[in-house]
Amino acid sequence: MSERVSLRPFLPADTPALAALFRASIEELTGDDYDEDQQEAWAAAADDEEAFGARLSSLLTLVALRAGAPVGFVALKDDSHIDLLYVLPQAAESGVGTALCDAAETLARGRGSKALTVDASDTALGFFQQRGYQPERRNTVSLGGEWLSNTTLRKSLGEGGRLQ
Repeated sequence: MSERVSLRPFLPADTPALAALFRASIEELTGDDYDEDQQEAWAAAADDEEAFGARLSSLLTLVALRAGAPVGFVALKDDSHIDLLYVLPQAAESGVGTALCDAAETLARGRGSKALTVDASDTALGFFQQRGYQPERRNTVSLGGEWLSNTTLRKSLGEGGRLQ
């Protein structure tokens, strides 16, 4: 998949495709870091598509498209936290995550944020560190009766301030 990525705002009609993408990303990309029970507990967040769509609608969510089909998405919370960043397994390591993260950083900076944080899975940790995010703390979260670890990272966006 080397064709260009385009980004657009999330639409409610994207919910089924993004729920499937979310689940596939977790199931196919995180197996080296999380066991099957942990993956299932994590992916279950998309089981209730209505609630999943409402969550995406409540955040500043961008969808990455290739050939008109969703290949990833990012959701920014409070202009300063990457709440969700997922890429279709077939599009992993093809620039989709980079395009989404670049857009989130640009939006956060443009909205006045001086820094951006993310609670990165162990799978995504290296991706964010390569982009200049610095680890702040390790976390253990309970999801569906399973314990999952992640790392809170922070990246300075410079002076911030609203774009003129």
